[in-house]
Amino acid sequence: MRSNPLTTVRNLGVLAHVDAGKTTVTERILYTTGTTHKRGEVHDGTTVTDFDPQERDRGITIFAAAVSCSWDGHRLNLIDTPGHVDFADEVERSLRVLDGAVAVFDAVAGVEPQSESVWRQADRHGVPRIAFVNKMDRAGADLDTAVASIRERLHPVPLAVQVPIGTEDGFRGVVDLLRMRALVWADGADAAEDRPVPDALREEAAHRRRALEEAVAERHPAALEEFCDRETLSAGTLAAALRDLTRDGEAVVVLCGSAYRNRGIEPLLDAVVAYLPSPVDVPPVRGTHDGTEQERATDPAAPLAALAFKVNATPTGRLTYLRLYSGTIGKGDTVWDAGTRRTERIGRILRVRADRHDPLDRAAAGDIVAVVGLKSARAGSTLCAPDAPLVLEPPGVADPVVHVAVEARRSTDTDRLATALARLTEEDPSLAVRTDPETGQTVLSGMGELHLEVAVERLRGEHGIEVAVGRPGVAYRETVGTGVSGFVYRHVRQDGGAGQFAHVVLDVEPRGEGGFVFRSAVVGGRVPQEYVRAVEAGCRDALAEGPLGGHPVTGLRVTLTDGHTHVKDSSDTAFRTAGRLGLRDALRASAMVLLEPVVEVTVTVPEDAVGGVLGDLSARRGRVTGSDTRGGAAVVTATVPLAELFGYATRLRGRTQGRGTFTARPTGYAPAPAARPVP
Repeated sequence: MRSNPLTTVRNLGVLAHVDAGKTTVTERILYTTGTTHKRGEVHDGTTVTDFDPQERDRGITIFAAAVSCSWDGHRLNLIDTPGHVDFADEVERSLRVLDGAVAVFDAVAGVEPQSESVWRQADRHGVPRIAFVNKMDRAGADLDTAVASIRERLHPVPLAVQVPIGTEDGFRGVVDLLRMRALVWADGADAAEDRPVPDALREEAAHRRRALEEAVAERHPAALEEFCDRETLSAGTLAAALRDLTRDGEAVVVLCGSAYRNRGIEPLLDAVVAYLPSPVDVPPVRGTHDGTEQERATDPAAPLAALAFKVNATPTGRLTYLRLYSGTIGKGDTVWDAGTRRTERIGRILRVRADRHDPLDRAAAGDIVAVVGLKSARAGSTLCAPDAPLVLEPPGVADPVVHVAVEARRSTDTDRLATALARLTEEDPSLAVRTDPETGQTVLSGMGELHLEVAVERLRGEHGIEVAVGRPGVAYRETVGTGVSGFVYRHVRQDGGAGQFAHVVLDVEPRGEGGFVFRSAVVGGRVPQEYVRAVEAGCRDALAEGPLGGHPVTGLRVTLTDGHTHVKDSSDTAFRTAGRLGLRDALRASAMVLLEPVVEVTVTVPEDAVGGVLGDLSARRGRVTGSDTRGGAAVVTATVPLAELFGYATRLRGRTQGRGTFTARPTGYAPAPAARPVP
């Protein structure tokens, strides 16, 4: 009986905090698998996946890049994701279509703020992970400390399957606890030598192997049965149990190495193949059609269901990246875009290697490819068979928190600027463009200062448009401090013919966890159900602009307590209008609170600079929440309003003679000071 070829496919991403070594790990995977013949380096700007000029100039990953390679008879579709918080939306779209991931951690820093953020994103999508503790050759590197930080901050059960051979600059290999063999990399060698366990590590390796067996037996029934019978586990049973625990999310396998020195990559690839799921190991994808939920199994013979997760405009055409969940596509096929409800034609199918592409005739379920020829598909669009429509859940898009005003320096470029901005937002849904109704300015919004800097540089570099940029501002919100009860609003309009009549009574109260909740407490059918839905829609319309400064409103609960209808003049339109205008007036009668975005800042500085950094954070309305010492440096954690962080990188470098660094991740909104003017 022939085996299913999809079992040899792995769709995985590389996740980590910025500078933990994701891109270097990806480059070494490509080199080790023979996909490239020269090691790409981030500091030299020679990496495959960081091919954008801005990525090479800044030395960071900005755009998720897809590559394909082969290892041990398996095809790996790999996505190198950004590590900077400003580009978390790229990570979100990637995780939506991946079956597994490798989480990379710095052996000195352990779990860092963005490591935690991407881990939580993977939790939400149920993506199984293995961990790779990188930079074992650095001063202060310690596998046990890194594993402890994974356990304490991320709360999985970390199961280390290797013991490092050598410490810091002397790191030269690992002991594989499953085979109880040593893998040693000689200086300059690309491949590891398989050796017996060194005498100095034999006792420690035996102790750690025993601890690994006990930890696995506690969590896996089959392993427990064998452990009770034999008081030990075979390598085969241990590997099978680790695979099950990884795919169920009950544990995370931990490996270690030094990607820069090309040490530890082969066992990492073996672990990807052994422990992470193939497309047939994950549950069938779920979608909806006509309000009913449907499932599609990972079967090339089933009707097509594919999700577009990235759009990229290139000089040779518009590329749409697809994850195929079921069915098959071929060149020239016609597919149905379930979002726009129109047909599209597949022009070409490409196997992607970052900015290089190999043509394919067909692609089947379980694959990740790029296609050329789609005109209207966007990130989040579902492509399906025209005779078997289905809508898959799109990736979530976070609300922008920072904005700048942009305008073309030359009036002749105004139309080109509008076209270029439309293309940017098409490629990156976390960017938003609007026109300020008061000033008429074009406002570009994004996830952070760096996110907007990159977008503006793309306008200048890729589109050749000189733009003037205003000072950055943050996206404020408004919420209800003290609400109102029994607020009456009557909407009566009579201007010839059928009129409009709607009478509503609203209670408005704060809701601490944010968001908006609407409910009806009307009894006796005084307001029919269809009109209740119209009132809710009108209330949601009113949330777009609050009374303090026209900012979106959040964190409230609205209850429709009573109302009246008119036999002829009441309608959905009348009650929607009453809901919108009634809630608008009710908010004006309430005590409103201005909210500003806040972030958790982690500042790493020399110990002699801590005092100045603390004083500066305090001046920026920061609240210090913790401090620690890692690798001889002080690490300070604080909650700071986002508006106070503009220009902080330059200030921090000045205070620490260029030795200080910081990262920030959004934590939500908090009340702005009462004395702060409404923007």
